[in-house]
Amino acid sequence: MLSDFFCRVTPVISLAAFIGFAPVVSAADYTLEHPAVRPFIEEMQAEYGFSPDYVETLLADAERKEAILKAISTPAERVRPWHEYRAIFITDQRIERGVTFANTYADALQRAEEEYGVEAEVIVAIIGVETFYGGNKGSHRVIDALTTLGFDYPPRADFFRRQLKSFLVLTREQQMNPLELTGSYAGAMGFPQFIPSSYQAFAVDFDDDGKVDIWNNPVDAIGSVANYFREHGWQHGAGVAVPAKVHGEKVGEGLTLQMEQGLNARLKVGELKKLGWSPQKALSDAEDVMAFEFDAGGSMQYWLGLNNLYAITRYNHSVMYAMVVHQLADLIREARQNESNEINES
Repeated sequence: MLSDFFCRVTPVISLAAFIGFAPVVSAADYTLEHPAVRPFIEEMQAEYGFSPDYVETLLADAERKEAILKAISTPAERVRPWHEYRAIFITDQRIERGVTFANTYADALQRAEEEYGVEAEVIVAIIGVETFYGGNKGSHRVIDALTTLGFDYPPRADFFRRQLKSFLVLTREQQMNPLELTGSYAGAMGFPQFIPSSYQAFAVDFDDDGKVDIWNNPVDAIGSVANYFREHGWQHGAGVAVPAKVHGEKVGEGLTLQMEQGLNARLKVGELKKLGWSPQKALSDAEDVMAFEFDAGGSMQYWLGLNNLYAITRYNHSVMYAMVVHQLADLIREARQNESNEINES
């Protein structure tokens, strides 16, 4: 099924999607005895001017974590069907807390929407899915996560060593202790769970206090998420996904093309109509969309993803993740509107 394909795509923020991995080193820490450590230290000195002794001390303090290696091979997007995955994130409590978060930071959210063109509820939904509005930012030391994956996770070691470099640079710039910051098992940090390179590229000082703090400052997190989405092509006021009905024997042809080409595949609405797809909302035949199916538990759901859905997948390369964010945002928006109506009627 196509949903199985999308579950195998690597997330940008959680970055948890490879299987068939076998540990290669049993050392408890990252001293010079580890073969990849000395070259890394030399690169940090040559590229960023770090003292070798300083980097060596940090890496010697870092610990290899088996739990991290296990977690990165079993992401929820890969092991759960849509109806189970959705149930994790679309709950009454998450909607209610989303409304509370949105009301508490209404001014910052309104300003972010005005400056970056990203709807307030979308920003809230991202933070809600990533960390339950800051309630669960991750308990792994970032230094442990990035060294474990950068030195002992062969499928993506190069990537995570680059993230480790970015992490050390940003902690130096922000005058933070790299041994104290915590985050996810993949080194994602703060309210929005930015990996270090995303922090460097998209995090902003949204409250103008002179510090870019996505760990403890929800306002900076709000502005940073909005900036991320703007830079990844979010279109204010545009749709995200449209349900479709399907019929005929050619429906699977569109799914096969999407599965073969991944999230970047685009199909014309007109072409999909010829294959038996019927959008449940008016779309131009010339519009490019993504086509996918979900296991809803007892039946299949079919959807056409628009540009804004693709923009959400830039945050996490999973169409299930993107749909959860989209649906949570809609439910928070609806709940806020109902709350406002009740206040006006009272």
